[in-house]
Amino acid sequence: QVQLVESGGGLVQAGESLRLSCAASGSIFSMYHLGWGRQAPGNQRELVAGISSGGTTNYANSVKGRFTISRDNAKNTVYLQMNSLKPEDTAVYYCTAVNMKTSDEYWGQGTQVTVSS
Repeated sequence: QVQLVESGGGLVQAGESLRLSCAASGSIFSMYHLGWGRQAPGNQRELVAGISSGGTTNYANSVKGRFTISRDNAKNTVYLQMNSLKPEDTAVYYCTAVNMKTSDEYWGQGTQVTVSS
């Protein structure tokens, strides 16, 4: 099992940047595929970025070219660098981890990101 704790959210203006971090504990971090999802009020949760255990990344079209996901297995941490933020990026952002072998899925508690126009 793995525990995930996000940090780095906040209030920014459109066009600014934020970097989210997610610290993991409780299991072998390198055994997990990792990702970031978000949920805005009234919307379903959507996955915006993912990174495999081997480092392959993928992004939702809505954030491609603006967001970058990365992982540091030595620090048990996954990051989401968010540039050129837009008001529509406002949401609670969640870190997620999927065990490569069992497909068990875990989510953190989330961190609020608010982008003002």
